[in-house]
Amino acid sequence: MAPGARRLLRAFVVCVVAVSASLAAVAYADDAATQVDAYLGNLKTFAAGFTQVVRDRDGRIVETATGTFALSRPDRFRWEYRSPYEQTIVADGKKLWLYDRDLEQVTVRALESGLGATPALLLSGASKVADAFTSISIDPDARWKWYRLQPKQPSADFERVSLAFDDRGRLAGMELQDKLGQVTAIDFSDVQVNPKLDSKLFEFSPPKGADVIGETAP
Repeated sequence: MAPGARRLLRAFVVCVVAVSASLAAVAYADDAATQVDAYLGNLKTFAAGFTQVVRDRDGRIVETATGTFALSRPDRFRWEYRSPYEQTIVADGKKLWLYDRDLEQVTVRALESGLGATPALLLSGASKVADAFTSISIDPDARWKWYRLQPKQPSADFERVSLAFDDRGRLAGMELQDKLGQVTAIDFSDVQVNPKLDSKLFEFSPPKGADVIGETAP
């Protein structure tokens, strides 16, 4: 996988783990950020499978991937790419671990600095979404209702984040558009909202022989 694609996938992972619940108990309003804040307030854990598609600015598919992820708010998640390559991204509450099996390489950094000025602000639970994102619109289409957000920080690597919910108010898909026009889209499957999850899912130890880059001390 190309380095640029890897960077986009990592940025998108941070975004995706932040938005993984149901809007069933939330009345729709005209402000996307307000609605995202509302349902995140009721989210504790989440688990799902996913299919991810990356398209270039001309709409051509440049990458497709599948896998699973699990989330435990705040600040813990595990994102597993299964196909066509294997990659693991884990946030354990203090550190962010990125393991690439093909490269036999682990990158680790403090969670706060690793997430930085990214959609991770949606995950933290410490700040309101509206503090970091501007509401663009709430757009229904033939299948879903899209909540579109734009980062307030000019330094962000992406132009906007869109969350899609089905007619039952469940999260169905997401899109992340970067500043070069590349779009990463994800569809969720086998969704579980607030399931009981094993805490070991959010622990990570570098595999024997892997090259570790970064700070591993507590």
